[in-house]
Amino acid sequence: MNNELVIDVKNSEISIALLEDKVLVELSKEKSNKQFTVGDIYLGKVKKIMAGLNAAFVDIGYERDAFLHYLDLGPQFLSLSHYMQLAYKPNTKLPPVHDFKCLPDINKNGKITEVLTTGQNVLVQVAKEPISTKGPRITSEVSIPGRYIVLIPFSDKVSVSQKIKSSEEKKRLKRLLLSIKPNNYGIIVRTVAEGKTAETLHNELNDLINKWENSLKDIVNIEPPALIIGELNRTSAILRDILNSSFNNIYINDLPLYKEIQNIVSTYSPERLKIVKLFNSKLPIFEQFGIEKQIKSLFGKTVTIKSGAYLIIEHTEALHVIDVNSGNRSRKGNNQEANALEVNLLAAEEIARQLRLRDMGGIIVIDFIDMHDFENRKTVYVKMKEFMANDRARHNILPLSKFGLMQITRQRVRPEMNIKTIETCPTCAGTGEVMPSVLLTDEISTKLRYLSEKHEKAELTLKVHPYVEAFIKKGIYSMYYKWKFNVNRKLKLKSDYAYGLLEYSFFDKSGEKLIT
Repeated sequence: MNNELVIDVKNSEISIALLEDKVLVELSKEKSNKQFTVGDIYLGKVKKIMAGLNAAFVDIGYERDAFLHYLDLGPQFLSLSHYMQLAYKPNTKLPPVHDFKCLPDINKNGKITEVLTTGQNVLVQVAKEPISTKGPRITSEVSIPGRYIVLIPFSDKVSVSQKIKSSEEKKRLKRLLLSIKPNNYGIIVRTVAEGKTAETLHNELNDLINKWENSLKDIVNIEPPALIIGELNRTSAILRDILNSSFNNIYINDLPLYKEIQNIVSTYSPERLKIVKLFNSKLPIFEQFGIEKQIKSLFGKTVTIKSGAYLIIEHTEALHVIDVNSGNRSRKGNNQEANALEVNLLAAEEIARQLRLRDMGGIIVIDFIDMHDFENRKTVYVKMKEFMANDRARHNILPLSKFGLMQITRQRVRPEMNIKTIETCPTCAGTGEVMPSVLLTDEISTKLRYLSEKHEKAELTLKVHPYVEAFIKKGIYSMYYKWKFNVNRKLKLKSDYAYGLLEYSFFDKSGEKLIT
């Protein structure tokens, strides 16, 4: 499989597209000022104990307090809490974790009031980003992820990824990590650790331990809420988690990020450094790789599959509902059952892709076309499991019911990716009426003069539909040439297929859109 990562850097956000054989399967958008990423570790303060919910609300700096349930404290919470108390003692050297005497695990059926009090400082990790009206969900079972292993302080267990198929390799990795890990540290061995040497794993283990222990040395001087250990940015985290031998290219259109990703790849897979490529072109990077067009066709309420079949996708606060329709698809003879099976299998493949693409989490209910044959329903179930095998989010799939319904639960850690594809007409503003097209160039010329007076000496960029660009540049003494001469300043003209025929915008030198 040909895997490519395409990264589009803009002023306000970074968009990351994962392509499998040129087909868009994952899309992430990271705001440049985004906070509260999953994996961030905070020093928070308990604001309220909710005995009825057996939970607490903790201030970690978000507008709504984060939710911490008793079951999310983790078995080693007493050890973590006692270690934090030692860190707060003045003039006391904090002992290394491997020399620390751990306390017994907390009672699984205990109460939140037994271990937490209002006003108490507590170390927590973001498990779910703020979604809708809810604040972040947090845990005190802290883990520090690396490329090959995940470090869990105050634990002693070593577990190996179930995705490693070889039982001999599982035993080797477990023996190896048990022999090199210090006391009071648990480890989860990740899938990409398969075949790695003891030196590689030992070096990463030491790096993660140093990262954890160094972050707590000066915690006595920190006033909560405060970030203690920040997770990598979304781009780096994706590379850390999915970079493997199947990746052929990583394209970036920003020089600083290009150099940063080169450093990351050289750390994890130095032999694959050549796959990182800087994209230099006047054409937008997503347009060059056909991603913009795929986004427009794949997001929205209706998603076309093949041969006339389509999906209807609806979202609610509690769950997502997907309806499979055969549309005007021609049936093979009179065999309704065979036709339903074929459409359902095509739909299952597209649904698995849509779940990853939109990052849909929680409960998903799929209404497949009715099939009377039990073997056909089983086939759809088995195929859905195969199609979702590459999904990194934890998920659980139930067999089809007799009504043709399939239920899926999928890990929900951040808001669903939702892109509006139905556009309000930029030329009529939704009224259904547009100005006379013959007046378009006059309006552009008037606003160009206005902006030239308002923004003196500024470089201006005019963005229009390609057809309009061709019209403006037509002839030796083109309209474009006359405009530049009249305003006596640098004026760039760019085309964009995403623009409506009579839509246009002005931008300054930094790429900020100017209001006219």
